[in-house]
Amino acid sequence: MIKLIQKKNFLTLLICFTAFIAKAQLGYNFSHYDVGVAAGFNTVYGDELPTATTPSVNFNFTYNQTPFTNFVFEAQLGRMAGGDSLATTGRQFTSSFTSFIFRGQLQFGEFIDYSNSPLMNGVKNLYVSAGIGYAVTHITSISRYPSAIPGFYAGQNNSQQPFLPLRIGYEFKFYNQYELPTFKVDIGYGYNYIFGNNLDGYTYTKSNDAYSQFSIGVKFAIGSEVVSYRKQIKY
Repeated sequence: MIKLIQKKNFLTLLICFTAFIAKAQLGYNFSHYDVGVAAGFNTVYGDELPTATTPSVNFNFTYNQTPFTNFVFEAQLGRMAGGDSLATTGRQFTSSFTSFIFRGQLQFGEFIDYSNSPLMNGVKNLYVSAGIGYAVTHITSISRYPSAIPGFYAGQNNSQQPFLPLRIGYEFKFYNQYELPTFKVDIGYGYNYIFGNNLDGYTYTKSNDAYSQFSIGVKFAIGSEVVSYRKQIKY
């Protein structure tokens, strides 16, 4: 009888201890991996005016070293456009593009104390990001012999150029019943500096091209493995 009581007491303590540990981890755990999709709106800064806004779709895979330090691989597919064949210069183009990007992303929660401040708790999901990218473009229509200014504008119909992606944004985190961030909404603005001058099919000037992108997307945590962070994620 005494041994039976001792066993029951031991099991009770074990269950209580396990429950305490599990409860203590609420708000600290996260998943290493996310997959996501986003809609993008692109503007090219090249050799022609006016600029135009065109759509794209972005697919991404994220490795979360911590909830606030992330490494993102992204593929973008869409269209680019700019210029007006009836404008002063007569330059105009449309193209399709595919970009591949690898970037590191640092959210403010990695280095600020957000435990006792509603303001800092809101600021923690702001992020900055930079990395390396590669853009492949194919011109679908272009005005190289404009009527506004007779002549020829040099350039190539196809290009493959590396670029520097810079991005700022905000990640809204949504939590499940275990306070694990399993669903995220990402809103960001990116500026992509091309190491070349043929993104738009023109090499009229000597300035490198660039394109900006505003995007909004969703991410989903995947995988059964969860790990613990050094501080509580949700407050």
